[in-house]
Amino acid sequence: MTGKSLNHVKVVIIGAGAVGSTFGYTLMGSGLANEIILIDKDKAKAEGEAMDLSHGLPFTPPVAISAGDYPDCSEADVIVITAGASQAPGESRLDLIGRNSAICRAVMDGILEHTRNAVIIMVTNPVDVLTYDALRHSGLSWQQVFGSGTVLDTARFRYLLSKHCEVDARNVHGYILGEHGDSEVAAWSLTHLAGMQIDRYCELCACCNHRERRGRVAEEVRSSAYHLIEAKGFTNYGIGQALLRIVGAVIRDERSVLSVSSLVNGYMGINGVCLSIPCVVGRAGIVRQLLADLPEDERDGLRASAAKLKAMQDSIAP
Repeated sequence: MTGKSLNHVKVVIIGAGAVGSTFGYTLMGSGLANEIILIDKDKAKAEGEAMDLSHGLPFTPPVAISAGDYPDCSEADVIVITAGASQAPGESRLDLIGRNSAICRAVMDGILEHTRNAVIIMVTNPVDVLTYDALRHSGLSWQQVFGSGTVLDTARFRYLLSKHCEVDARNVHGYILGEHGDSEVAAWSLTHLAGMQIDRYCELCACCNHRERRGRVAEEVRSSAYHLIEAKGFTNYGIGQALLRIVGAVIRDERSVLSVSSLVNGYMGINGVCLSIPCVVGRAGIVRQLLADLPEDERDGLRASAAKLKAMQDSIAP
């Protein structure tokens, strides 16, 4: 499309598998985008998904949905990358790195032939390592290229705490930091409910041994994806909603605080690693990183997560 109007919002989704198509479905009903393009190496798959989505347009806000190719990245406001091999049962996200690094670089090359202006959101796993690889390969800024990170993990954390505390999940505030994966860190020091730090809230309830319970909650968050993959083969609904939240923050310039994966330098001795910390997200991408002061146990956990990711990053050839 040429001559795009100032209020025309174009979102390109690269990868029309379970995650990409579910996000497309979530996005089409939101009213956020005027145009959604699906790109996939399997062009018939992309065309079929676009056709199926388009049949629901009488029930949604106006939006144009079509299958396309890399030239359609021109004038995109946001590009969401979900293309890649899926995580198999029993396989960690980091096990995927060898298969998905080459895909990531090919996708970035396709994008850069046609635009260097879009905000690019990496979703493909292992998302932290591939976000770093995309940044290094593209030469774009860390504010412009970032990953979905632990936005979904954080949502799972808030949901599980809401069940435990018997309150609305929207009134629980907290973050999962570090890797989107096995070394992630539950930031209990940043977790609040009704303005109270979570430990204080639980002490007032006096309904359980909350310190013992919080270990089980953190483990359930870490293992959620594995249970879902074992049960249904993939995850799609939660990440679809998480992506809508991130993309909405960009399109509407919300300056929302989200635990996206970004390049971290100089925070608690962590340098040159993409991982999740709270960030302000707006129209240009990441507006700033919020460098919270964490207690020593959470610092140690975040440093260990960074070390694990750094080793994986360094294993990828430049």
